[in-house]
Amino acid sequence: MSQIVCENLSFGYGSNLLAENLNFSVNAGDYLCVIGENGSGKSTLIKILLGLKAPDSGRIILNGIAKNELGYLPQQTEMQKDFPASVYEVVISGCQGRCGLRPFYNRNEKNLAREAMNKMNIQNLAGKCYRELSGGQQQRVLLARAFCASRKAIILDEPVAGLDYESSHEMYRIIHDMNHNGMTIIMISHDTEEALRHSTHVLRMTRNMNEKIFFGSKEEFLNHDC
Repeated sequence: MSQIVCENLSFGYGSNLLAENLNFSVNAGDYLCVIGENGSGKSTLIKILLGLKAPDSGRIILNGIAKNELGYLPQQTEMQKDFPASVYEVVISGCQGRCGLRPFYNRNEKNLAREAMNKMNIQNLAGKCYRELSGGQQQRVLLARAFCASRKAIILDEPVAGLDYESSHEMYRIIHDMNHNGMTIIMISHDTEEALRHSTHVLRMTRNMNEKIFFGSKEEFLNHDC
């Protein structure tokens, strides 16, 4: 079943059109890799999917999932890397959308935070200060936070940016395992070769409006690209 549908989507900034009448759908359990040169509209598309920006025309249709149920791992700023909170506090903050008007987390949300930390193998870091962690550890903390926000779909914006090879490999392994267990993954990545290794579908954006945006299966992309 289509979980996320982009229908006749057009968007850009000012007079700079980035995409026109873009159509694609993401089924539950898909692993969509979004690639393309800088300035091609990848991050803008993500903002539209998350409801942070309105498209110029067209619409996003969500089936069986609300916008506040989309987990999101954004690119970190230097200020965010210095955030003075414990790992547990950062992870469980992903449950805020579940709390409604409650000013506290309930038992289920606390258990979910512990489950997320176990999945990311950071349970031993629960009491440590987030800003004292390595880059790879911080990314796993943020992925655990996104997991708390949604058990259905997670959007990742360059999840291995700035990480060394070993940390990147571990991050890709964790993301693959999440997808294997039923989580829908939408990931922006410049690391095309590694990102394609586990993806099921590819969306390739382009700055050239005369060049058609590609969407299809990984196999179709590899054949198309030859």
